Order: sequence, then C-alpha cells, then structure tokens
Amino acid sequence: MIALYGGAFDPPHNGHLALLEAARGAFEIEECVVAVTAAPPHKEVETPSVIRVELAKAAFPGETVFLDPYGRTIDLLNAHPEWEGAIFLIGADEFVDFPTWKEPDAILEHVWIGVATRPGVSSERVAAVQRKLRRPDRVELFEMEPVPIASRDLRARLDRGDDVHELVPEAVWALIELGGLYGRRYTGPA
Repeated sequence: MIALYGGAFDPPHNGHLALLEAARGAFEIEECVVAVTAAPPHKEVETPSVIRVELAKAAFPGETVFLDPYGRTIDLLNAHPEWEGAIFLIGADEFVDFPTWKEPDAILEHVWIGVATRPGVSSERVAAVQRKLRRPDRVELFEMEPVPIASRDLRARLDRGDDVHELVPEAVWALIELGGLYGRRYTGPA
C-alpha cells in the first residue's frame, strides 16, 4: 500500500515522524510519498517551499519527497491517478476540518484516509465527522502515542532563541542551525 503524507512541514518535527511510524504499524505501507504543500490555503508558512522540501527530505530519509504545487488534496489526487487506493495520512486535529476541504467526498473516491488519534480531539468528535461523509467506510483510525508539539510552536520557540533540537530529527536540526532558519543562529564549531 502507498501512504500519502502531506503538509507544510514548516518545520518537520518528531510528531510528524511519530505519525508515519504509527501508520506503518497500523497499515501495510510499502511506500510513503511525502507531499510538501507549496502554498497551503489554510495556514501561512514562514519558510520558502524549496527549503521546506529540503527539511522534509532530511526528516524522511528514504521516502519520496516532492513539492505539491496544488494546495488542495483533490487537485493533487486528480493529477496522480497512480495513487488510486492509497491511504492519505492525517491527524485527528486535521480530520475534524476534513468536511471543509475542497470536495472531501471526491477525495474518498480516490484514497482512504488514515486518521491518527490526537490529544484534545475526542473519538466522538471524529466519529461525528466521519458520519457526515458519503464514504465513512474509507476512513481508518489508528493509534499513535501523543507528541505534544506543533510546527507553529517550534517556530515561536526558535524565534525566541530556544534550543529545540530534541523536538526535531537530528538532520533537520542541522539544517536549521546551518541555514540560520527560523531566526536560529549557528552555535556549532567555527
């Protein structure tokens, strides 16, 4: 099975990796395609897309990482019929907004949705959203250990000069430091 994992990844962090790892434990994933959204319609990004792609490549070594120019999942899926029947991975916090996405029922005609549990999002709320869909059978829930972190919080902490190396993959931290990303100043050897 192919897993599709999309997002802004501004920056990618250990929570993103935990979601993919939990999905690998729940589903028979043979390949993961990581789609870095060029211009997400639902959130602002701080870092240019070319840099976010490099950060995602560092975070997900061995996975296929590419820049998604569409911004809307249905447009991406329409452009890639080879992903028909794949599982699209999202967190429960994103899933509760799924009915507001462009053509959510059409998305479910193309792919399954794998929804990772998240703290603060009740199973009742997820079930209520699932019932609103034309194909609720195409939504699969899976458990993941909570990783209380969000990219926007990381950016804020980095902007304050905080050291967040324990919250991101080592290779991502190296790129953040070396590139002076998110206001981070390089503190390594001269």
